Amino acid sequence: MNKDNAVKKGGVLAIDAGAGSTRVGWFRDGEKIFDEKISHDPEKLAQLGDLMDQDRYRRDAVLGLLESKDVRLEDIDIIMARGGLFAPVHTGVYKVNRDMRDVLLTCRDGVHACNLSAVVADDIAEMVTEARPGSPCSAYIADAPMADEMLPECRIGGLPEFPRRAFFHDLNSRAALKKYLTEKGLSAEGVTAIVVHLGHGITVSVHRDGRIIDTNNGLGGDGPFTMERAGTCPAFPLVEMCFSGRYTEAEVKMKLMGRGGAVAYFGTADPAAIIARAEGGDRDAKLFLEAYSLNVAKYIASGAATVCGKADAVILTGDGAAFPEITDAIARRVEFIAPVSVYPGEHNIDSLSENGYGVLAGTIPVHRYDKNAIVSDEE
Repeated sequence: MNKDNAVKKGGVLAIDAGAGSTRVGWFRDGEKIFDEKISHDPEKLAQLGDLMDQDRYRRDAVLGLLESKDVRLEDIDIIMARGGLFAPVHTGVYKVNRDMRDVLLTCRDGVHACNLSAVVADDIAEMVTEARPGSPCSAYIADAPMADEMLPECRIGGLPEFPRRAFFHDLNSRAALKKYLTEKGLSAEGVTAIVVHLGHGITVSVHRDGRIIDTNNGLGGDGPFTMERAGTCPAFPLVEMCFSGRYTEAEVKMKLMGRGGAVAYFGTADPAAIIARAEGGDRDAKLFLEAYSLNVAKYIASGAATVCGKADAVILTGDGAAFPEITDAIARRVEFIAPVSVYPGEHNIDSLSENGYGVLAGTIPVHRYDKNAIVSDEE
């Protein structure tokens, strides 16, 4: 039975933690009741210190939103969270367990706000279980960002110490591809698509027959530069910067992620602001946008090489896909590879709910995470 055709019964809570906000979705019997973003006070987050020390603060913020919307804990049947940084892991749904919590709380495999999603979800699931004795509630993640289905040859880097690693917008990339397949009346089998998530990080993933066989590390400096990230940098100048004595390790990392890209050139990560400057005659802004689009296009072409150019579609998604000035410029450079489709925005909450109803219906498998595994738990 296909999970999309399953009868959707029950209450699904979806949680997606971002750098300065937490997005929360509530679904009842398949109907989206609300999808809202909680913006957190930057000063309060700074006072909390380390990223993972925000877990209780964010949990309470989610609980406060639920209370304001008259959502009772007893009405929650399952909680779905955006996956955090943990490996090894295969694409799919995993139940949050102690191993996953340990890796996320210690940031063993990387530091990112998405690590908070599963922890917050698991804490609330425990509260639901206490509020509803005899009917336990569990938390799950779906399509984690470090899910690795890459072809062996795509994992090899120029040094054994630097293998290519998957870190990409798995959840939203799959959601955008699903929209495309639904629109075209196709199934994943037999379709090869290159999906580009345009956001604070940019990731380009190659989907073939439902598997993601190649992608870039959007957090670790492998890929095009973005509005706030430096992307792939020339090695020697980067080494010289690191040993110049001018910057600490933290400052170098901040230049690569947070103060790179448009922020380094213009002091803003807002695409609308850069576009407005370009349209107002700012030649530097216009040149930056051209370079930005060209860099994305180059990585799309690189993904096409993985499948010998035999792609059926190029799909642009993410918040950056809301700007035709960007998507049109990219499309002009890559439409020789395949037709370009655009699905603006992030679709994480809807995708989480679909997976949640699949779990409730028993139509999709649930995997167990083992932090000591050598390879991921494959389907």
